[in-house]
Amino acid sequence: MLYPLLWMLSASFRPEEEIFSATSLIPSSVSLDAYPRGWFGLRVDFGTFFWNSFVISILSVIGNVLACSLAAFAFARLKFWGRNFWFAIMLGTLMLPYHVTLIPQYVLFLNLGWVGTMLPLVVPKFLAADAFFIFLMVQFFRGIPRELDEAAMMDGCSAWRIYWRIMLPLSLPVLATAAIFTFIWTWDDFFGPLIYLTDMRTYTVQLGLRSFVDSTGLSDWSGLFAMSMLSLVPVFFFFLFFQRLLIEGIATTGIKR
Repeated sequence: MLYPLLWMLSASFRPEEEIFSATSLIPSSVSLDAYPRGWFGLRVDFGTFFWNSFVISILSVIGNVLACSLAAFAFARLKFWGRNFWFAIMLGTLMLPYHVTLIPQYVLFLNLGWVGTMLPLVVPKFLAADAFFIFLMVQFFRGIPRELDEAAMMDGCSAWRIYWRIMLPLSLPVLATAAIFTFIWTWDDFFGPLIYLTDMRTYTVQLGLRSFVDSTGLSDWSGLFAMSMLSLVPVFFFFLFFQRLLIEGIATTGIKR
């Protein structure tokens, strides 16, 4: 499992001519030229790609955590007409492949004038579009005793205050789980930015990495591997920072207390 990462790390320090010819993980000579060349080797420096990916990923995390937790709170705690029906419809969207809805979504965003911007990648996250996280949070919310809601209602709390002051503080593990998966999936997403981003100045890290590979064979492989190693750093530290909450959220989701 670790060998491809070690090989990529080794390749980022090798001379270009040794990358695909040497079999050892230890390079014959160490060179750091690939990192500055990869960072500044394209028409747009790689820092712009990192910034774009950070903006899209952080906004997606905020949108998913807020919108999905609101929808999950409604399904788990509130009583309204057709709740079970709409919950079944929401679960049914999990069985729809992304490619089935791609063309209608693209036509919608094209008519809105959003193609070529980050809006198609961010706005749906604020509309509770990820049914997986809604279902995950519903299972967690159902494990929180309803006596807390009843006590809060007797004290005059509205449904909004119950959600904000009681449910969210007690749900940090599942919120961290949703945040981590959203960040990793958004950071690693290639297909979505490929469809909607047309200007290189708005490219994400994944599209930037793809730009190193040229169809004519003039590919900068050492620069590609160097930037690939740097692209792993944010995901690694984000996971490391929230690891405890992630494990706790997965372990307790769906368990009755």
